Amino acid sequence: MESSPVWAQLWSLVPVVGNFDIHAWIRWFLTSKIITEIVIATERVLKSVGVKPPYPDEEHVGICIAATAATLFSYYVFFGNRHQRRRKRLQAELRAAQERVQLLEEKLVEAEVLGDDATSGRQVRIWMDGAFDMMHYGHMNAFRQGRALGTYLVVGVNSDKSITECKGPPVMNDAERLMAVEGCKFVDEVVTDVPYVMDAEYIAHIMDKYNIDFVVHGDDPCIVNGRDVYETAKAMGKYRSIPRTEGVSTTDIVGRMLLRSREHHSTRLGDDKSALPRLASGKGSAIGKDQGSAQIAVRSQFLTTSRMLRLFSAGVKAPPKGARVVYIDGAWDMFHAGHVAILKEARAFGDYLIAGVHGDDTVNARRGLNMPIMNLNERVLSVLGCAYVDDVLIDAPADVTREMVASLSICAVIQGTVNDNDWGDGGGGDGASTGSESASDEGDEGDAGGSGEEVALRRRRRKQVRDEYAVAKALNMYHRIGSPSCLTVKEIMGRIQKNQEAFEKKFAKKKKAEDEYYKGRYNMNAPPASAP
Repeated sequence: MESSPVWAQLWSLVPVVGNFDIHAWIRWFLTSKIITEIVIATERVLKSVGVKPPYPDEEHVGICIAATAATLFSYYVFFGNRHQRRRKRLQAELRAAQERVQLLEEKLVEAEVLGDDATSGRQVRIWMDGAFDMMHYGHMNAFRQGRALGTYLVVGVNSDKSITECKGPPVMNDAERLMAVEGCKFVDEVVTDVPYVMDAEYIAHIMDKYNIDFVVHGDDPCIVNGRDVYETAKAMGKYRSIPRTEGVSTTDIVGRMLLRSREHHSTRLGDDKSALPRLASGKGSAIGKDQGSAQIAVRSQFLTTSRMLRLFSAGVKAPPKGARVVYIDGAWDMFHAGHVAILKEARAFGDYLIAGVHGDDTVNARRGLNMPIMNLNERVLSVLGCAYVDDVLIDAPADVTREMVASLSICAVIQGTVNDNDWGDGGGGDGASTGSESASDEGDEGDAGGSGEEVALRRRRRKQVRDEYAVAKALNMYHRIGSPSCLTVKEIMGRIQKNQEAFEKKFAKKKKAEDEYYKGRYNMNAPPASAP
């Protein structure tokens, strides 16, 4: 192969690099079979279209290939890289815009929660009071609505004595009810020993001492001994009403607990060949034929909407950069003062607390019978309403996994010591399969009832189940802390069952009053409209 003048000049510029002879490599490349085939094919095409010689030889083809490669490389360096930088810049701008939109949405939700006066600069102080016995998310939603009428919410908690005198002894004592109210994120201040019926003198006292603008209560009547509890506030023009949270009440929750039985939880067919309900939070049923055929709404009648979840999620933000994220999981069934206490302790372990709420099937598989009493949506709202929780992991996995730790940037996993496990012998051990209930002061109510062999079988199954916190322990982020409260679901249900007859009578009376309230509110007593 004879070198052309152009190729000879380029050839002289090519050095010998180390032991690698670039000249030899180029000679090999230009005399390779593929270059020869390209030259022959090119010559054949040119002849077919009438092009006269000379035709490109191996050197010309090599120069074309080298020029094309250099052009593509230059384009990538000077233009392709610029496109990549532009894409990265656009992606960063998109992320910033998404964060901005999220921030604006959070502000809109907060404005809806706080009300119009929140931005006016004037503090409007709201008073709400009640027994708040077995406090639930319906009470929390009332606090949210009440606070939305102003900017600062003061809640009065009735004393045990005044509640007992007016409607019988409460299930929870003063300290437990006080802790539950103080733990709600919508409450700014709590007042203790408030009388169940406030007279004119007491109303004037709280108006003056706490600088109250309005007294707020639900739109359902509150009559004691034929007297409107809020008649004094109404006469002063200081009363405001809010709609009650439909589908949940203490009466309804007590009814679910009264129905606690194997037959209810079973999926076997009854005498009427209809499937019996499986969960207390599941299908409806009835008990107490001797109680005037009072219907117990076992299935939650609460209609969970995305708006309600959004309102309860007001103020929820992503953990700040570098924050120490703490995780604690559990069933959080019958959300009570014991839960509030352990969540407060867990929050102190870091800067941001995520509470995992297990699904209904997970809880039921561990506890059996008709557990959980409250369904997943109800339990999520209850935990979201807690002042010490920054975010909630809905339908949390039973096991803490490495993927979960990495995704949520978890630094510490907390477990408490008080639980309802081993109900059969009253023990307080926390088997690996029920560790999450220990974290939330709860346990396995499935040990209640049944023969001794069945109880022993359930305990053996728990011991055989893997440790849900094995990963957290392996990563050295597991912490077992002493639970500040001994209150458990077992204890609450025990109090109900201890006075079951009295509660059944009270339930039947309250259920009748609630039915009348809904019938009147929605005009359900009116005859159906005739067809046109």
